[in-house]
Amino acid sequence: MGDKANAHPGAAGRATAADHPASVRNVVLVGHSGSGKTTLVEALALTAGAVNRAGRVEDGGTVSDYDDIEHRQQRSVQLSLVPVEWDGIKINLLDTPGYADFVGELRAGLRAADAALFVVSASDGVDGSTRMVWDECAAVGMPRAIVVTHLESARADFEEMTSICAQAFGGDDPDAVLPLYLPLHGPQAPDGHAPVTGLTGLLSRKLFDYASGERKESEPGEDELPGIEEARNRLIEGIIAESEDETLMDRYLGGEQIDVKTLIGDLERAVARGTFFPVLAAAPAAEGARQGIGTVELLELVTRGFPTPLEREAPRVTTVGGEPRALDLCDPDGPLVAEVVKTASDPYVGRVSLVRVFSGTLRPDQTVHVSGHGLTDRGHEDHDVDERVGALSAPFGKQQRALTHCIAGDLACVAKLSRAETGDTLSAKDDPLLMEPWQMPDPLLPLAIQAHSKADEDKLSQGLSRLVAEDPTMRLEQNQGTHQVVLWCLGEAHADVALERLRTRYGVQVDVVPHKVSLRETFAAKSSGRGRHVKQSGGHGQFAICEIEVEPLPGGSGIEFVDKVVGGAVPRQFIPSVEKGVRAQAAKGVAAGHPLVDVRVTLLDGKAHSVDSSDAAFQTAGALALREAAADARIHLLEPVAEVSVLVGDEYVGAVMSDMSGRRGRVLGTEQTSAGRTLVRAEVPEIEIGRYAVDLRSLSHGTARFHRAYARHEPMPAQVAERIRQQERDG
Repeated sequence: MGDKANAHPGAAGRATAADHPASVRNVVLVGHSGSGKTTLVEALALTAGAVNRAGRVEDGGTVSDYDDIEHRQQRSVQLSLVPVEWDGIKINLLDTPGYADFVGELRAGLRAADAALFVVSASDGVDGSTRMVWDECAAVGMPRAIVVTHLESARADFEEMTSICAQAFGGDDPDAVLPLYLPLHGPQAPDGHAPVTGLTGLLSRKLFDYASGERKESEPGEDELPGIEEARNRLIEGIIAESEDETLMDRYLGGEQIDVKTLIGDLERAVARGTFFPVLAAAPAAEGARQGIGTVELLELVTRGFPTPLEREAPRVTTVGGEPRALDLCDPDGPLVAEVVKTASDPYVGRVSLVRVFSGTLRPDQTVHVSGHGLTDRGHEDHDVDERVGALSAPFGKQQRALTHCIAGDLACVAKLSRAETGDTLSAKDDPLLMEPWQMPDPLLPLAIQAHSKADEDKLSQGLSRLVAEDPTMRLEQNQGTHQVVLWCLGEAHADVALERLRTRYGVQVDVVPHKVSLRETFAAKSSGRGRHVKQSGGHGQFAICEIEVEPLPGGSGIEFVDKVVGGAVPRQFIPSVEKGVRAQAAKGVAAGHPLVDVRVTLLDGKAHSVDSSDAAFQTAGALALREAAADARIHLLEPVAEVSVLVGDEYVGAVMSDMSGRRGRVLGTEQTSAGRTLVRAEVPEIEIGRYAVDLRSLSHGTARFHRAYARHEPMPAQVAERIRQQERDG
């Protein structure tokens, strides 16, 4: 690793179908927005020979081109696959967005990958959200390495950055996070900054100079060796500490010179096990260069140190009926089990599904069983259908290169799976199976929308259903209480992308309207009313009189109707009519147009006419009686209250609790969940947390997560209720 005399790309650097899982590496790139992930992917593709010196593919686009929205927003908004070849190994590079709103794309990348490259900027450091993803990877034992970028920045300090990474990622063992290479600096510029021109290999004690545009190897001078030795000794001790050979440390401390090949073997095994996390450096290629600084070293680490799909534990699989099913580990000849990790729409070929095959072999024109993922609460439909697979391909810029097959452990794009959605399982039609889905964050930012025109209204339903089929971090809600169409998103940027996709991809123009919460009304005290509906205008008349009493009930009781009529004042056949009229009026509301709940309505008396009384007349009388009772009573406006749980770093607990109080929230308690993190539980009116997903991110610098669940409706304070009523009158 880092000791090869010459760089040697794979066959034209262009990935084709792999023939064995051992020749595949699936690597996800993780890092905050602006850390340089996409630039690094393009540099790796350039070094592997997948693109030309200008970083372009044959169609003129870059190797990572995929969505025009990304160009307009100047940032990645979705997972993209860039397959390259190096040293006979197919490397599937999964580039993920760094912005928190697109964490669903990141989770999909983590699901599809077997190892992760954490990309951190030397000028920006490590942010809280990157630490959280590191912890997620640690929880499942995913092997990781760290790449320090932006070394060309005047503020860049590689040594300081490796120290920061050791503190952020090392946990109890900072010596498990150590550099394999040190930057090699060129002559100092007039501004005092010395540009990075290459790397110094610590294990090999060799210099790798990229100044000429291609990697050249040389020996260090005598004056350079002392600076190398200190870092080298620390690296060797870190590797030996992770070695399976327990005698190695004693031999090393006894003065024995450990063979470099032994060290490299132990290093590769420790990286693949996820117990040692090497730090590497990357810098832009010189103008016209064929290789970016550090890219050869990265490709060597990926091919020699990262695990193959054969080393990944098989995900839990069941039959469609829920019976556990054991699978051989990544067997190309086993039963077909594949998962749709991403779904996208192409204007020319329709729906395209990015699929990871975990068992068996997927082939074009094969009929497969598609099992739904049970996300019905997010607007996704459960389904178990057979579909015919279209063409298999690997993306290359905006092109798709045809594949003849896709074996266990590999990734491919599949065309024309019209029913398959993100998270669905593909299996043999005569042996349908279901994979346990991965965890997706709950979308907690509501976006209320309506069609801009009648033409848009006709297309809105189909556009929204396609949108949520592609993105399981979106939830579609048809709110029966407010009669609004609500698209729940992860944040403002996520919402912006959703609206733009509706407009550009599905031709649907929508207007964003203020989001409403489902308010209710109830009686504050006992009241009575008399409903009199008497009309005589020629022909058959209408006659119905009823007297009712209304009293409040505990929350959650709904509407209770009681008949206490005596002496047949209201004929028995018309008592259900009175109840129907009362319930119809309650659904419409009695004060501000919100449904009436939690009251007992008692029918006490009334009058009827032998000819003119009817079902319709007593329905009207019942509604009038309820309205009259409300006119003489104080009506409470009820608002929904949510139970909110916020997981936040200890340093932000005070700010979160103070913010809760400002939202009329009641903090119920706190509990320590892990080192440095606290769970804050509170009850907060839903009307106060419409934008909490955005505000909490700002408050905690992106390190907090929260969950909300409906608790109950309770009376709104009088001054707030009056403000809401005034807004409704003005609106």
